[in-house]
Amino acid sequence: MSIVPAVPDTRVLAVASHKRRELTGPSYVGNKIAVFVLQSLGCDVAALNTVQFSNHTGYKQWKGTRVSAQEIMDLWDGLKQSYLDDFDVMLSGYIPGAEAVDAVGKIGRELKDKSKDTPGKFFWALDPVMGDNGKIYVSPEVVPAYKRLIHDADLILPNQFEAELLSEVKINDMDSLRKAIQVLHDKYKVPHVVITSVNLEAPDHPPSHLAVVGSTMTSTGQARFFKIVFPSIDCYFSGTGDMFGALMVIRMREAVFNADERLRHTASWLSNDSVSATELPLARAAEKVLGSMHEVLSKTCDGMKRVVERTTGEMKVEDRENETKVHLVKSKAAELQLVRNLDCLRTPATQYHAKAI
Repeated sequence: MSIVPAVPDTRVLAVASHKRRELTGPSYVGNKIAVFVLQSLGCDVAALNTVQFSNHTGYKQWKGTRVSAQEIMDLWDGLKQSYLDDFDVMLSGYIPGAEAVDAVGKIGRELKDKSKDTPGKFFWALDPVMGDNGKIYVSPEVVPAYKRLIHDADLILPNQFEAELLSEVKINDMDSLRKAIQVLHDKYKVPHVVITSVNLEAPDHPPSHLAVVGSTMTSTGQARFFKIVFPSIDCYFSGTGDMFGALMVIRMREAVFNADERLRHTASWLSNDSVSATELPLARAAEKVLGSMHEVLSKTCDGMKRVVERTTGEMKVEDRENETKVHLVKSKAAELQLVRNLDCLRTPATQYHAKAI
């Protein structure tokens, strides 16, 4: 049975980390997950890997190397010299170090400049991976490097902590969250912002739930805020940010091509000011993305619990008491179950809906 792609012919440059575990099983994080998701939904993808690790760092042990800024530019020059740089979309994720961030920025600006005479031809989605839960896990120099970079992106996908770092606004309620997004529109001129994993108390936000809050600015730079609340899942996962970014690229492009034809020929796919927050392609895309995410993560969590229970039950007593071995069992069991859940990626149920805030 043939599958109708979600988007028209789309060439994506995916810049992110890469973890290899082909000999022992799938490891879905970084470009491993982004490329799989993008290809599964009909995109042609070129992967530019910023690290080569044996497995993701959630295992707390790994082998491999980080790619230097020079190596990133060498790979890019190789694509250009063979005329393989005709990309419609760039998705950038984890980048190791400030110099490498600057190198990726140069690539993004080259692609934008190449398409400057055809508005809407190229779209750059950037996940400014820096930290989470109040903790930075990159070198301090990476933060100002991203601040230099994000004004060239069309869409940024920070989590709540990363939004604080970029906007320099402490987020402790919805008012401060709105202020942070408006700063990103005003100061950095970012057309589209989606803040992931928002955990703030609100009447429509029960303790067991998280939210995604987004905005597409108007022609005068004013935010159009929307919020999507969804239940959290009591499991630890790695690679959810990479999955979210890849799905957002596809669903945003899909929503734009399903909208007024003029939008696909508009710079940064910036909707007319008359479009309300909940009708924005960005909001429509986020609804579909969260549908896929919840289905895949729920099934992964269910499978993980069964595997952990079975595996630990078969372990020797001394191994069950070894925290490192138990952690490795749980990390392996928590790998995102994508291959068996392609339908969740391709035809998600839209369970969670955007509301204007």
